[in-house]
Amino acid sequence: MIILDGKQIALKRKTKLAQKISEYQNKGFRKPKLIVIMVGNDPASEVYVSHKIKIANQVGIQSELLRFESNIKKEDLYNKINELNQNSNIDGILLQLPLPIDFVEEDYLQAIIPQKDVDGFHYINQGKMLQGYETIYPCTPLGIINLLEEYKISVKNKDITLIGTSNIVGKPLGMMLLNKQATVTLCNKNTLDIKKHTLAADIIISATGQKFIITEDMIKQNAVVIDVGIIRDLTNNKLVGDVDFESVSKKASYITPVPGGVGPMTVITLMENTFSLYEKHINN
Repeated sequence: MIILDGKQIALKRKTKLAQKISEYQNKGFRKPKLIVIMVGNDPASEVYVSHKIKIANQVGIQSELLRFESNIKKEDLYNKINELNQNSNIDGILLQLPLPIDFVEEDYLQAIIPQKDVDGFHYINQGKMLQGYETIYPCTPLGIINLLEEYKISVKNKDITLIGTSNIVGKPLGMMLLNKQATVTLCNKNTLDIKKHTLAADIIISATGQKFIITEDMIKQNAVVIDVGIIRDLTNNKLVGDVDFESVSKKASYITPVPGGVGPMTVITLMENTFSLYEKHINN
């Protein structure tokens, strides 16, 4: 069994990205710029955002956090996004989710123009992704594909079972794998027999946020297992995932740990997406 070390791969990619950004600086170009918008004070979001900004600064991306109270007027948030859209010195805009409950998240995600949509959630970027065109892809799905490629795990002709069909991970990842010639099964909360599908899979990717939903009896020998879930186990205060790592790792050929697997790949992919948008802006 080999651990898919997302932390180590992200570190390698971080060094490479910092070098690319430094080369542009040496030629007299401005730094890439990422704006993170946060509404309210969700505790998990606080942690994620501070980590994203820290990594951005380390690779040479100028990052700025715009905080708004949860009672901000909806129109004011729209106007702020529109103002950022029109600022030619800003390359990427990230709207940290979740928004307060009375906001329709999709409305604000779509307010960010495709050219600054660092998360790859705009309908135009999603449409290009669906049809297999080059675009900005959502960070977690692309991070997973990059992690598999770093370990030379091909998805072509493989049977892949994906558990969890969110717009952020499951659906886009399913389409991206399909475009890479994989055979993809998508399971959701209404799937009657998830085990039937996981047992048939060469690669299992679980993104539900439910502790230990994937157990040893659900995978075949030498399957590749990707755990996207991250849950705090209240019994011991440790972070765990969808996969019962202790038992599943005995049968898997490759497996991601939690933490240190998919999470670091998501963050470095966000930085790489920011850089891709930056390159388009300064070269146009």
